[in-house]
Amino acid sequence: MPNAITMPLEKGFSETWMKAFQQFQNMDIGASGLQAPPIDTPPLRFSPEALLRLQQDYVRDATELWNQSLQANPTLKDRRFRGSAWAQNPLASFTAAVYLLNARTLMAMAEAAEGDAKTKNRIRFAVEQWMAAAAPSNFLAFNAEAQKKAIDTHGASLAKGVANMLQDAKQGHMSMTDESVFEVGKNVATTEGAVVFENAFFQLIEYKPLTAKVHEKPFLLVPPCINKFYILDLQPANSFIRYAVSQGHRTFVVSWRNPDASLEKATWDDYIEHAAIEAVKRVQDITGAKQINALGFCVGGTILTTALAVLAARGEKPVSALTLLTTLVDFTDTGILDVFIDEQMVRYREMQMGSGGMLKGQDLASTFSFLRPNDLVWNYVVGNYLKGETPPPFDLLYWNSDSTNLPGPFYAWYLRNTYLENNLIKPGKLTVCGEKIDLRKLDIPVYIYGSREDHIVPIGGAYASTQVLPGKKRFMMGASGHIAGVINPPAAGKRSHWVGDDTEFPENVDDWIAGATETPGSWWEDWASWLKSHAGKEVAAPKSYGKGAQYKAIEPAPGRYVKAKAG
Repeated sequence: MPNAITMPLEKGFSETWMKAFQQFQNMDIGASGLQAPPIDTPPLRFSPEALLRLQQDYVRDATELWNQSLQANPTLKDRRFRGSAWAQNPLASFTAAVYLLNARTLMAMAEAAEGDAKTKNRIRFAVEQWMAAAAPSNFLAFNAEAQKKAIDTHGASLAKGVANMLQDAKQGHMSMTDESVFEVGKNVATTEGAVVFENAFFQLIEYKPLTAKVHEKPFLLVPPCINKFYILDLQPANSFIRYAVSQGHRTFVVSWRNPDASLEKATWDDYIEHAAIEAVKRVQDITGAKQINALGFCVGGTILTTALAVLAARGEKPVSALTLLTTLVDFTDTGILDVFIDEQMVRYREMQMGSGGMLKGQDLASTFSFLRPNDLVWNYVVGNYLKGETPPPFDLLYWNSDSTNLPGPFYAWYLRNTYLENNLIKPGKLTVCGEKIDLRKLDIPVYIYGSREDHIVPIGGAYASTQVLPGKKRFMMGASGHIAGVINPPAAGKRSHWVGDDTEFPENVDDWIAGATETPGSWWEDWASWLKSHAGKEVAAPKSYGKGAQYKAIEPAPGRYVKAKAG
């Protein structure tokens, strides 16, 4: 009898899920209205027993919910429905409770689907997107708080919401903070310095020393070219750049140009040769140092590592010690981003922009926002538009909204050779700037940092560099996510970091974590101590920027490249 009941259910569920999943497979978040070619999807299957359990659980929970609603409003723990207006509105609270029940059931169905790991991850992601979008809090007709505010303000909140929506449409993105409060160079990115070199790809900023003496080996930071460098220099109190300067390092930073039509044919090789390698050589030339220390953050770390591999192939070893912050070198574990990557998607991007074109910054920003849809999308739909609120000033979210374009050829190469084929870790597989890439030649000390809750560079992905890079390594895990874990100054006294054995790095990050010790506070001081040991003796700090007429100060930091908006 159970099979007679569940087999039709299995067939119906499978057909419905197949259609919906194929729609998800064929969508392309941030594709500027273009649709990817159809993808062949293996059939989804559900065991009859699993579907029967789901059905029984749903009927039981729905019955309990109905019985509870006859006596009192359902108790809602989800933060979207915790306001008093929801509790005082029986219809709204019941609608929210039914939604939460349906969401739990659909997620349970996603877990019950039988298929390979990638297919199941895609199903989970699709269901999460649907559930986030379908929440009753996102609609004025069901949002009890928005309705109450509209009544209390005599409709003023609705008028303000419409005005907010029109303003966001005009500026091309949804406001996450009050952007009028911030200005780059005025109240963000304020550490004192000067641009001492520039080309078509980047400006090189040198920062004014904060100590009478500096270490003889200068320090170069290569931030991601996705977003802008001032995430490392938001405010004096949380500026990683200022912290590095205060530790006695003569500090330089790559400030990427926000690409326009003149760079639409720029390639990965261009970014390696004319940006990362050029920056290293210019810092050497300015300071007279035979070796420097360098740091790469996120994709900046991938670019820097590739550049050092190119230089190693040329017999050059300009970097004494390397720091990688939330960086993927081995792209085996790419977390949630893997749901977007397959041969068809990459081939489509290559056809679309592999020979020229531009990935618009807002398209990329939207993709990253939808990785956390409730926090970074629907939260602002409700607040900005339904309630007519102005989001409070927040420097990190201002930076997050300050998007950057990417050249199409660069982006297409990056997708195929890292996320899809993971070619960087295959000795001799890639030729970059005319050289065969072999990371085994990077026999230098390296400090590798990963954030425990990072959804962009999973902790396992960051840790994987310990298995690839041959030099003496120190791995550090910090609490929180991709940005908050990195930007954690010691004075704040927040979060924790985990310290492990520097002599043994098991293959699996979970084994390393099991042997690590949690330590309260920031990891910055541990890193500073490590970098100091590789920075050489102290010498008198320079009294001026650059060197002579060739490297005179072009303009004050943060320069003009960082102020250019994505077109």
